[in-house]
Amino acid sequence: MSNSALYQPMQFGPYQLQNRFAMAPLTRSRALEGDIPSALAIEYYSQRASAGLIIAEASQISPQGKGYISTPGIYNAEQVTAWQAITNAVHAKGGHIFLQLWHVGRISHSSLQPNNALPVAPSAIAANGKTFTKNGYVPLETPRALELGELPGIVAQYKHAAQLALEAGFDGVEIHAANGYLLEQFLRDSSNHRTDAYGGSIENRARLLLEVTQAVTEVWGGQRVGIRLSPNSPFNNAIDSNSQATYSYVVEQLNQFGLLYLHLVEGATGGPRDVENGFDLTVLRKAFNGLYIANNGYDKAMGEAAIDSQHADLVAYGRPFISNPDLVQRYKIGAPLNELDNSTLYSGGAKGYTDYPSLAAE
Repeated sequence: MSNSALYQPMQFGPYQLQNRFAMAPLTRSRALEGDIPSALAIEYYSQRASAGLIIAEASQISPQGKGYISTPGIYNAEQVTAWQAITNAVHAKGGHIFLQLWHVGRISHSSLQPNNALPVAPSAIAANGKTFTKNGYVPLETPRALELGELPGIVAQYKHAAQLALEAGFDGVEIHAANGYLLEQFLRDSSNHRTDAYGGSIENRARLLLEVTQAVTEVWGGQRVGIRLSPNSPFNNAIDSNSQATYSYVVEQLNQFGLLYLHLVEGATGGPRDVENGFDLTVLRKAFNGLYIANNGYDKAMGEAAIDSQHADLVAYGRPFISNPDLVQRYKIGAPLNELDNSTLYSGGAKGYTDYPSLAAE
């Protein structure tokens, strides 16, 4: 039985969490037609409500923000109703749940877009890679560059989605500015070649992210909003000539909004934790005025050490929570973990989603 502070309650903005575990946002491709969360998601999330904080899967803020088949949205009333059943179920078990707000930008395909339009991005530069559609995995297309006059509409979409998340009963929201999606595409100089007020200098490239953060905090207040960044991850071709300077500026500017937490991918998303090119992640940790959620490849021992050494305030676990709905209890008592079935990650249905056993069931 571990006595680590990882398992102890903590104050999290206006909330008292059961422990310092965060369930990371995990795309599972189970949404229904119309980007509506399925009834299966009620059981899936409530099974994992022993996590101190659940950050629900990335959810597109508009039909244009969609990049993969069967991902949920948060832009209309039907979606709000479906999410309400999920948040109610998590709250009934004493859990807390935030929603991650998402626009994929260029990481999409015309077959997923309204009227088969091209995906949008800061500049008409394609990313290497593929995305998942009804026809399987297909190569990413060269996106259309957003017009200057469209950017206020993008900000408005984030604000509308934030308002709907509030109506759906979430405890807060996380702005997804990581993993090579739209907001990070604006931040990175490899994907943003604009010559207007949203391109060129670091200040200009960060402008859209800061405007979105302003809009979202107008709905929620800073103490119920977090942000996810991945300054060292090359995922989805997120490359920058000077990440240290870019992200140091971003984090310093985010402090004006009084955000609850910074959720940082340490290293490559879903890959090595090594940080290259001399990037010092502790600079961002120290510069940010709120709480810090550490993410990427943490196991039991690493998580306990991160909390007990005060490296992090919470530790985000992803895949371990997929196959172990009672991960907190398993780690605390040193019980073995269920093995993850990778073939069911995005396969749809209950298999590999809601059928992993808990210790009690075993």
